[in-house]
Order: sequence, then C-alpha cells, then structure tokens
Amino acid sequence: MGAFLLIARFALAAVFAVAGAAKLADPAGSRKSMVAFGAPALLAGPLAWLLPLAELACAIALIPAAWAAWGANGALALLALFTAGIGVSLARGRRPDCHCFGQLHSSPIGWKTVARNGALGAIAAVIVWQGPGPGALEWWAGLDRFETAALAFGTALAALAVFGLWTLVHLLRQNGRLLLRLEAVEAKLGIDPSAKQPMPLQGLPVNSAAPAFSLSDLDGGTVTLDLLREPGKPLLLVFSEPGCGACEELLPQLAGWQREHAGRLAIVPISRGEAEVNRAKSEKHQLRNMLLQKDRETSEAYMATGTPSAVLITDGRIASPVALGSDAIRALVARAVLPPPVKQGDPAPALQLPDLDGRTVDLTTLKGRRTLLLFWNPSCGFCQKMLPDVKTWERNRPKDAPELLVISAGSSEANREQGFRARVLLDPDFGAGQVFTATGTPSAVILDEEGRVASGVGVGAEAVLALAGANPSGNGRPG
Repeated sequence: MGAFLLIARFALAAVFAVAGAAKLADPAGSRKSMVAFGAPALLAGPLAWLLPLAELACAIALIPAAWAAWGANGALALLALFTAGIGVSLARGRRPDCHCFGQLHSSPIGWKTVARNGALGAIAAVIVWQGPGPGALEWWAGLDRFETAALAFGTALAALAVFGLWTLVHLLRQNGRLLLRLEAVEAKLGIDPSAKQPMPLQGLPVNSAAPAFSLSDLDGGTVTLDLLREPGKPLLLVFSEPGCGACEELLPQLAGWQREHAGRLAIVPISRGEAEVNRAKSEKHQLRNMLLQKDRETSEAYMATGTPSAVLITDGRIASPVALGSDAIRALVARAVLPPPVKQGDPAPALQLPDLDGRTVDLTTLKGRRTLLLFWNPSCGFCQKMLPDVKTWERNRPKDAPELLVISAGSSEANREQGFRARVLLDPDFGAGQVFTATGTPSAVILDEEGRVASGVGVGAEAVLALAGANPSGNGRPG
C-alpha cells in the first residue's frame, strides 16, 4: 500500500504541476476560459494567475510526506470546484473549452471531463483517507535490486515520454509561427483560405459524345446505349461493384429514384459479377434495368474510376462530369430532375424542399398572398453584410409587404444561427435558384397571390430590399 500511495502522490503532483505550468504559460487563454465559465471579467485576470499558482502549490506539497496531506486536501478541493463549475455549465447547455492544460490540450468540456476529475479526486481522497505513505528516500531504501532496476527503467521511460511531449510542444509552436507567416502572405496576396477550391472534374468533357456500349441484362438479353435513349429524357448511368459497401447502401435509393422520377429520368445501374448474384440484389430492392459489364470496360470508357459513380447523358451526349460517391450521385439526381426554368408570369414550379425541422414545403402551395423568395447562403459574405437589414425589415415589415420565405444553402444549424423570423427552406445544391434563374446570393423574386412569378430576379442587397419594399443601405452585392 505504501508504494501505491507514493506513486499516487507523485502522479497527482505531476498532473497538477503540468496543469499549473501550462496555464501560467498562457495567461490570455486562461482569462478567456474563466470568462467562458461565467467568472466576471474583472476577476478573470487575477483568477488566471491564482488558480495555476494554487495547482503548483498542491503539486509541491504532495512531494514530501510531511506536507502530502495538505497537498491532497488542496487538490481534492480544487477538483471539487472544477467539477462543480463544469456541471453547472453542462446543465445550462454550454460547453466552453476547459483549458485544463493550457496550450498543451484544450477542448470543450463534457462528461468525460467530469469523469477525469472524478478519477483524480478519487486518488486524492485515497491519500487523505490512508495517509501520505512513506517518504521517497525511505521507500527507496527498502527496495531490492530487482525493484531498483525496474524503477530506474520506468523512470527512464517517463523521462523519454516527457522529452517527447516537450518536442511535440516545440514543433507545434514552430508550426504556429509558420501558420501566422502563411496567413500574413495570404492576406498580402488577397487569398481567401476559407474559400473552397474547385475539385478537378472527372470523366469525359461535357457535351462530348457518349461512348456506345452493348451490355447484357439480367435475363441474358443485349442492351445498347441507343436502345436506352429517349428524346428529351436524361439517362443516368450508375456504376457499381459487387463488393462495394457504399454501392450496396445506394441500391435502395436507386430503386426509389427509379419509381419517383420515372417520367423525368431513366436510371440504369451497371454492375459486374455473376448474373444470379446481381439478380438477387435487384429483386431484393425492386431495382429495374440492371446491366452487366464483363470487367470494367464501360466504366473505363466513361472514365468513371471509382464506385459508386454516375454520369448523366442527354440526347446521346455527356451532360455532367462523373459524380463519385453517394452524396455526389444524390446531388446529380436532384439537378437532373429539376423543373425547367421559369420566367415572369409562370406559375411557381413543383419543387419540394425541407424546412429546418424536416417538414417538406411544395412551392406550388404558396398562394393567398405575395411572397418574397430570398435565395441565401450563410457562408456568403454579401449575405452576411445585408443580414442586419433583412432582420430590421422583418421586425418592421409593413402590412402590405410580401411575406418572406428564405431558400438557403448550408446546414440547418448554420441557418438557425442566422436568426430569421421567416421560414427557411434548405436547398443545398441551389436547385431552386437555378429554376428561378437566380445567378447567385443574395437574390430574390416575388410570387403573387396566385403563386405566379411576379418579378424579375433581384440580385444583390439593394435589389432584394427594393423588392421587399425596404430602404436599402447598399451593404451587399451579389455573391
């Protein structure tokens, strides 16, 4: 028991020493953490120094046996204080960074943080309960040769770990300085690092001739590209592999799309392998029109290098780059089945979009009063510049002003943060914007009481606010 108590004291001392020293090395981060946990800003500065000093005092007191009881009691009190603060924050739904080990490690609090503090508190409680145990020199004198060698080996490993940690911290600081220099260079050159870089397009050039093929269906018949073509109706070829897990997960969706979009899009899965195996999959998911290639001759002809992947063909010509992965295929299908573009005087198209709560809204049901369709993107800088004007207009909207309906890209969480009072529909691929011929965000169009397009597309903050009947401040231009 004496050896356990000694090791427990030294381990607890090491944890508190590292935590205290790391906080002292980052006082600004410690102050920020104090404020995030609810400490008054006036007290955050002094607390950012007092707390690590208290941790270091506990660490020092835990080393000699004569002071260890004081150190353990102090550590137990600090851990109880930390755990109470974390519990209050979690109960209020807040998860600030704990900043427990300064710049060495800082992450949002959670129940894992509570559990870690509980484990450390249990160690401190055992020391308080059982006593501090022997002093280090007294314990060392009682070791035999084997125990001395084992201790020396363990100490060497611990020293190596500390050296590795120090090296890692040093490298991270070096990396931080390099990142700061890189940011300065990017700012000087006008480079936006947050902007998404375009991915290289895969597949054959759009509008080039689609390669002809002749493949077997599941009944042994022969199907060619010419037989699959229908004038004016797009054809989607979907390439899959027998052992591809993502392909297996996509099959039920393919069958659903075949039924849902039968009148607007022909979907043809192309797989490999034994006909019996593929027939079983086709029957299981009620999938139609599955074709078999012998190896990968057809997918290679279309330069589809992975699975699942898909390409759109219209009137015998390539109509899209290769979409690789389930999400990209889903987006390609959504674009392929969009209604034709509308113009002023046309009725609103049959587009169904989910709101932030997952309920579907059909644009053909927007009748009874004038509606301003606002095409939005939370990541668009021009949208953010005009957001205060939109919110002001919402709060003071005249009775004769149109009702606002936001059609936005981005996630539901990002759109909730925008704080619109109006209903928000999600359109991640900007499909509705394409149908209404909007070329960017922010932009808007008016629907009249009968659900018909009653205006041209207003692009930019000034034009959007003019359609709304507000006084534009000119904060944004099209994005």
